[in-house]
Amino acid sequence: MAKYLGQIIVIGTQVIGKAFARALKQEWAASQEASRRAGGGQRGSNRAAANSRTGITLEEAQDILNVHKLDEKLIKDRYEHLFNINDKTKGGSFYLQSKVYMAKQRLDEELKQQQEFSKKEKSKQAEL
Repeated sequence: MAKYLGQIIVIGTQVIGKAFARALKQEWAASQEASRRAGGGQRGSNRAAANSRTGITLEEAQDILNVHKLDEKLIKDRYEHLFNINDKTKGGSFYLQSKVYMAKQRLDEELKQQQEFSKKEKSKQAEL
């Protein structure tokens, strides 16, 4: 009986170990793909980090606020409209209001990153 119990434990440990290794490889591949789709290099890494921090991707944030280009005034207008419509005191949904807020935060962060990137590019060109 102890022999069979030992075999079950060993086989179970092997199965769990293989599943964990496979999940780790898939997560690594997904992370690399996200970085590549985000533009690769440092900029892609920054975008992937922002996605992780805010919990929402840039594309999802643009879809929520229905903006296709990063225009600060347009983003602000859409945000205010959707945030006010979904106000709980007016019968709106707190969940949707939260999604609108998160989308605005993500787009603001992307605008900030773009401004920093353009400043770095200008300083590099000024050095040349």
